[in-house]
Amino acid sequence: MKHVEDKLLVQIAQMYYQEDKNQSQISKELNIHRSTISRLLKKSREEGIVTITINYDLAGTYSLEKELEETFGLKKAIVVPTAIDVQSEQKLQLLGAAANKYLQTILEEEMTIGFSWGQAMSMVAAELQETEKNNLMCIPLIGGPSGRLIGEYHVNTITFEASKKLKSKAVLIDSPAFPETKELKEALMANQFNQDLVQLWKKLSIAIFGIGSPQMKDSTRWKLFYDDNILEGLEDQVVGDVISHFYNAQGQHISSKLDERLIGITLEELKKVNYRIAVAESLEKVSAIRGALRGKYMNVLVTTQETAEAILKEK
Repeated sequence: MKHVEDKLLVQIAQMYYQEDKNQSQISKELNIHRSTISRLLKKSREEGIVTITINYDLAGTYSLEKELEETFGLKKAIVVPTAIDVQSEQKLQLLGAAANKYLQTILEEEMTIGFSWGQAMSMVAAELQETEKNNLMCIPLIGGPSGRLIGEYHVNTITFEASKKLKSKAVLIDSPAFPETKELKEALMANQFNQDLVQLWKKLSIAIFGIGSPQMKDSTRWKLFYDDNILEGLEDQVVGDVISHFYNAQGQHISSKLDERLIGITLEELKKVNYRIAVAESLEKVSAIRGALRGKYMNVLVTTQETAEAILKEK
């Protein structure tokens, strides 16, 4: 049976990585559910059937990284070269691997690491590798969706997966990101568990998050996390969000009634974190990423070459 499974893992990996077929295509061809394809691809990496190596020295991205660092005052920019026609999921996997490689260089004993939600964060957690550092803790940076978001993109799933990979402790959250009313938020935050989490947000060593864009608001993930009218009256101002804090093209925070209901780390506390790592790519998110850079919400950026070039076209 093990031989049969290994053969299937190799076949799926070959179709995905060498033949550039997406998971839906593979699912139809092999008559296997898409979620199973995703699980088997992950297993093929874990068992060493597929290994991903990134040689940045040969990539020609060094100058882009330095320009990003100098232009936006970053501690570190990591630009991953990818072919333009590579599937988005594959790009995010490469970004996840690059984020892990950097994370391994900054991890120290006793660090607390915070994670946000979404596809990019799911890939980061999947690509994390074991570390010899002791007494690490993984925590969520924000509450969860209202029970509708696919499980692998949920902040608790990502936090728990990361803690397993890093052999660390994990604290999860049992509150939604946006309770229905301000009063409900206040009641939830009176809970001692949530108060303890607030204190952990103040002690964060590393924050890892994606970047949202209103240009993606028609995507399934956006709709499952936010209400359809989340940007009502703000559409012309908002270019992006970081951990559900919305901002304009200059990176200035745009206040709204949502702020009163949000359960998550504040922007003030986020900006105090020593390492603020944003993992994001795609031409649709260029304005959002540039705004986040201008707002100093991150000091480490992990992105693709095409995205980096587009960001730098308009500084």
